Amino acid sequence: QVQLVQSGGGLVQAGGSLRLSCTVSGRTFRSGAVAWFRQPPGGEREFVAGLFRNNGRTYYGDFVRGRFTISTDNTKTTVFLQMNALTSDDTAVYYCAKDERLILSSLRLPSEYDYWGQGTPVTVSS
Repeated sequence: QVQLVQSGGGLVQAGGSLRLSCTVSGRTFRSGAVAWFRQPPGGEREFVAGLFRNNGRTYYGDFVRGRFTISTDNTKTTVFLQMNALTSDDTAVYYCAKDERLILSSLRLPSEYDYWGQGTPVTVSS
């Protein structure tokens, strides 16, 4: 059974940085895509960043503007989200998600992902 376990996150001041991790167990990340989403208080879940296993291409939400980076470790079992220049607008619960059959047109749709992490709160104080 596939499990996604997240770590990282917490409280940071505006302008600071955080790194989130998501470790995939049960099946290695060999195909499809892995992504990060976030859900602000009272808001909807939105796409943050995604990475395709087959070609390593990365995609980001429009609001990222070069501040975040999605990457994997050499074993392709852990996915990271490095977040820099954080603002209070980045306050949200962040989730990693994985799907092995995802295509580009579905990358930004939460409903297309089969597996999810438990969520990690990120709070940015201004």
